[in-house]
Parts: sequence; structure tokens; C-alpha cells
Amino acid sequence: MSFHQEFFTLNNGHKIPSVAIVGTGTRWYKKEETKDSFSQKLVEQLKYALTLPGMVHLDAAEVYRTYPEFSEALKQTSKPRDEIFITDKYSTQLKVTKDPIEGLETSLKRNNLEYVDLYLLHSPFISKEKNGFTLEEAWKQMEQLYKQGKAKNIGVSNFSVDDLQKLMATAEILPQVNQIEYNAFLLNQTPGIVRFCQDHKILVAAYSPLGPLQKKSEVSTEFYDYVKSLADKYGKTEAQVLLRWVTKNGILPVTTSSKKERIQAAQNLFTFDLTPEEVEKITGLGQHTKAQRLYWNPEYDKFNAFSQTRD
Repeated sequence: MSFHQEFFTLNNGHKIPSVAIVGTGTRWYKKEETKDSFSQKLVEQLKYALTLPGMVHLDAAEVYRTYPEFSEALKQTSKPRDEIFITDKYSTQLKVTKDPIEGLETSLKRNNLEYVDLYLLHSPFISKEKNGFTLEEAWKQMEQLYKQGKAKNIGVSNFSVDDLQKLMATAEILPQVNQIEYNAFLLNQTPGIVRFCQDHKILVAAYSPLGPLQKKSEVSTEFYDYVKSLADKYGKTEAQVLLRWVTKNGILPVTTSSKKERIQAAQNLFTFDLTPEEVEKITGLGQHTKAQRLYWNPEYDKFNAFSQTRD
């Protein structure tokens, strides 16, 4: 079957590949960036991803401490820069660089880039006392980077409705993306966040889109049986079915793997489709499972009772 790729259109008219196939966090995250912690395996996975057809979407962040591997893979690839979509993030929780401007300039220098395609504030937990600047001041810096062309698109990550409303009250430029934890077992990271973003033309990107496969729920036999039946029907993997379900909800999945065949399967996600009825059934079955949150538990577990509602 011939290769086919799909894109989402952001609120500024720019296009973004509808799936990110190698996220360099979670599986690859390390607490220290040292010579001994360098992962040749990650370099090889990134290099492999960059041999695949179409525009390849890679997801990075300064707090992952994987810039050495990221830059090495970019150095070795022959793929043109305009066929690589790079998402990067400024760390707001753990201070790595002084502020968003220094963060991106450091990233560009270390990765030998002139720009990134998308730059995000990694979380909304920003204060003058802790960070030396407010959320509103951080966003002004993001807007500056956008106007300078160093970040072709800007956005946020792990933001709630309240966080976005606070930012939007003074923003000149609306965030293009809000990257949150999202899957069939976590339909809203925080109350109403998906609907709010979609109503305001902010694209939702989903990390941990394969949460139901990463941590299987013992009470969701019907869910897993149904996903397997769809995988059999379409001749795809269960992971592909769940990633496709994410895209059919108008959300961009950010996935990763240590296996080349899974990276290729993600890049070839759009060789099949799910019917509206199949999408709805996956959602409905997922709703019957209690919220399963893999990240930001101290901050967001208080919302678990609301996280399996659609609005």
C-alpha cells in the first residue's frame, strides 16, 4: 500500500504532521546528562525514523536531557530540514535554563538548528518566586520567539482550562497546541480541557496515547477484546488502532518505541480508517474504566472523578 500522510491545520494556518513518531521523553528520559548516560539506542531509533517517507515529527524537551542523542541523529541524517517537524519544550518545573528565550537559544545551538517547528511551555506551574518570571511574562517571551521565527509555532503542555484562560487574558498570540496526557482511559487530563481547546482552536496533542496498553486494566476485558477485534479486522496492531482512534477525535498522538517496526507502524498510521461507530464504541468502553493517570499524579489526581467525562 502506498504511503499516505495526514496533517492538522493549526490556528495560524500552519500544518503539523498528525502523529509524532518518536518522543524522546518517558522511555528515554534520564536524570543526568553525562557521557555514560548517552543512549546510542535512541540515536539509532531517531536515525531510523528519519529514513521513513513523508514529514517525520519528533518530540523533544530540555528536561528529557536527550539533546546529545537528538543532535547526533540530526547530524547524521540526509533528510531535508523541511521534512522534519521538531517539537521542543521549555522546562518550567525543573530549572534547566534561565527562561524560555535562553532555553530555545540553547536548544538551537546544541542541535545546530535555525528554528524549531513547535516550542511549548512544559507546564503551567510558573511563579515569580520559583522561576523569576510569571506565566504571562513567560508567554511574552514565547511570542517574541515566534515573531523572530525561531519557533514557527508556540504552545503549552499540561495546561488546564484555568491556566489557558489566565494566559489568554493578556496573550497577543493564541497557543497553537496544548500537549496533555490523553487516551481512552484518560479522556480529560483536567476538567473540560479537550472541549475548551477545541472550541478555541487550540490543537490537543496527546502524550501517553497508548496508556491502556502500557498499563492494562483488569476490569476492561471488553475494551481490550474490542480493540483486538478491530486490529484483526484491519490487519493492524492494537497500538495502531488506539493511535488512529486518537486522531479521529481531532487529537495528535505523540508516541515512541524502542522497536523500529512500531515506529514505522506509527508513521504509516493513515493506511486505514475507523468508522464513526468504531470510534464511538472505543470511547464508550474506555469511559467505563476509572481514570488511569500515568503522569502528574500529585497535581492532577484530584480530578480523576471528572477525567472520564467528555466535556
